[in-house]
Amino acid sequence: MKTGYKKEGMDVMKNISYVLLITLILSIIIVNFDSKEQKVIKYFPFDESKEFTETSTNLKLLTEMDEDSYKIQWDIYSQLTEPVYLRQDISLLFVDGKLKGILNQWKEEANALTQKTVVNGEDSSHYEAITFHHGEVHYPDDVIKSIQDMTYDELYVIDSPHAPLESFKEPVEKNEKEWEQTLDHAKNQTLNYYWNELMNYYDLSAKDFLEIPLVNLWKYKNNSFPTLTNEQTRQVIGQLWEGLYKNYVTGIPSHNDHEFKAINTYMPIILVDHKGEFIFVLFKDPSGQHHRLIQRIPDFS
Repeated sequence: MKTGYKKEGMDVMKNISYVLLITLILSIIIVNFDSKEQKVIKYFPFDESKEFTETSTNLKLLTEMDEDSYKIQWDIYSQLTEPVYLRQDISLLFVDGKLKGILNQWKEEANALTQKTVVNGEDSSHYEAITFHHGEVHYPDDVIKSIQDMTYDELYVIDSPHAPLESFKEPVEKNEKEWEQTLDHAKNQTLNYYWNELMNYYDLSAKDFLEIPLVNLWKYKNNSFPTLTNEQTRQVIGQLWEGLYKNYVTGIPSHNDHEFKAINTYMPIILVDHKGEFIFVLFKDPSGQHHRLIQRIPDFS
């Protein structure tokens, strides 16, 4: 099935397969792809006879390394009742609005996938991870169907010289609520400036779109986009991840036949047309070049 996805000014992408671990100061950036990394996530009609029995994304503060750094554990898990032709999980970790890690695993004839890694962090920060869980099911006569789910987790880490290291997911105490407000304000101020600049560059008006930060896409697995039903939205989201994987997760193609890694770039903004005709995904590559992915929403009438 064609998804109607295209990349403006994009040349043919190159295959990449790597396990990358970069240490910058005290912050570890993780890009982890299987050695047989698959270049494409492909949307197929949903298989209503299959379902995930469990899916999860989890962020947890492990320990303080020294006075200036600490460790965060990042876990991904998904399971089906029985093996299917292809299983794949992709997880993106954002820290204060910047992409700091990618976990990607796929297996043939598998039902369960597990990924675990440890990230070094420093300073008070807001960690957010979103995961796309995917399965491809093959039947006789070349019939192919798919299943999908999304999970999310967040963690606030407070690293203050005036108090012990602490973390929380939902603020309870007064000081936690104050830290949540402080970190969210700083992150949102930066991201809103970044997204507004992108929208101005492409001459887009906020009133015409539903704006969804990439980490919030999981909220629409049970909610619908404008003019669409929940089932139609689920299809469009599956096609959206197909485009994100090809044009963002595995590398950002540029106009001069160079491919950038998305690591250390700010979070993309997803713009869903209120008329239900198309979706834009806006972001910049590390060189500052603007990128717009365009996804045509199928005519479901």
